[in-house]
Amino acid sequence: MVLGTWNLQLKGGAEVFSHEHTKEHATDVNYMPPLFEAIPLGIQHVLAMFVANVTPPLIIASAIDAPAELTVFLVQAAMFVAGVATLVQTLGLGPIGAKVPIVMGTSFSFVPVLIPVAQNSGLAAAMGACFAGGLAMALVGYFIRHVRFLFPPVVTGTFVLLTGIILLPVGFAYAGGGFGAEDFGDARHLWLAFLVFAVTLGVNQFCKGFLSEMGILIGIVVGYLVAIPMGLVNFSGVAQADWAALPQPFAIGLEFVPVAIIGVVVMSLVTTAESIGDIAGTVIGGADREPTSRELSGGVMADGLASSFAAIFNAFPQISFSQNVGLVALTGVASRYVVAIGGGFLVLAGLFPKVGAVVTTIPNAVLGGAVIIMFGMIAAAGIKMLSLVDLNKRNMVVGGVSIAVALGLRAQPDLYANASAGLKAMLDSGLIAGAIVAIVLNLILPGRETVSHDGKPKPDAAQPSGAQ
Repeated sequence: MVLGTWNLQLKGGAEVFSHEHTKEHATDVNYMPPLFEAIPLGIQHVLAMFVANVTPPLIIASAIDAPAELTVFLVQAAMFVAGVATLVQTLGLGPIGAKVPIVMGTSFSFVPVLIPVAQNSGLAAAMGACFAGGLAMALVGYFIRHVRFLFPPVVTGTFVLLTGIILLPVGFAYAGGGFGAEDFGDARHLWLAFLVFAVTLGVNQFCKGFLSEMGILIGIVVGYLVAIPMGLVNFSGVAQADWAALPQPFAIGLEFVPVAIIGVVVMSLVTTAESIGDIAGTVIGGADREPTSRELSGGVMADGLASSFAAIFNAFPQISFSQNVGLVALTGVASRYVVAIGGGFLVLAGLFPKVGAVVTTIPNAVLGGAVIIMFGMIAAAGIKMLSLVDLNKRNMVVGGVSIAVALGLRAQPDLYANASAGLKAMLDSGLIAGAIVAIVLNLILPGRETVSHDGKPKPDAAQPSGAQ
């Protein structure tokens, strides 16, 4: 394992270590920066995903009119599980884990499917379905060498690009004050979001070295401090939160309802493309290379098994977080140990609810100013992936039609208003429909490129790669 380059010198009988911080180190996933850099960079990753991680359990709890104690319990579980999953994904557990800087968290994709399950069959049925779905996804990860042909660069690049585009409205919703805010679009929110946006870009682009890597964190801190005298920070939740609480496995329980399991398993299989896209986006954007088959296999297995683990510990399915893909590309620091430090902070937040309560006081507008940049960087990472593809007529059709279907369906939900709840859930996301179209078109159109076991594309023996 390479942990960076260290020089040992002797001065006056004392050992002095000097650390060479180079561009090569920044793109090395096994590089460990000095702690005074690694800790704030790790916390920056947590700040980027924290609210998004706890929002799905809040939405589901609200949909079933859960009591306040249960809601707090679900949020605490989401933090703890995300931290454990991030540690496994970054540090590895045998073959499990991509061992790249992937931040794990609660997936939004499953929310539309889980709400009707929880409403009609109860939370235990939702947890049981999530447990089964996680195992199905882990199975795909184990056999990734045999199914990787489904996800060549034209497919994963399109999916990463779509992820950034579809997430952008969420970022602007945060900038306006958050979904459902009574004063949505108020000038206070917009100016605060713009301040964070400007500070983040300014620090990232005009500062040098370590300081430029801290643009997101500095932008959020500045916005937070300005938001306090504006009356946009509410500390009441901090006072009400417990000091410490241990996770309780099977507190909600697992109930296996066939209909619920089918819907979640289908969603799990489709979101494999999201996982692969995020891993590819992280490695390409941070390490400047394609992911290996081992990284993809370990990463997808980690996503699946973390989702099953989450169900046991009263949380919902886990997935690699796309906003942190953008953060890796923005900072240029690809160290998995930096992200592991963030995972440790998440575990602590799950064990000490007051820590998490403090982070949840960050106003939506502050987060909006930061995530708009990160979501844009995700889209840019997708463009970078597609720039490595031969954009002939065939591949342009694969990408173009997939984007058209994904964005078009999201814009016109009335087209499938009479569809079943499970189908509506998949179409609402746009990402899933776009991924399916990209996979199918890549399989059926002539001139397909296959992917070898070492992850490099090679022309299909039956069709020339340059076929128009």
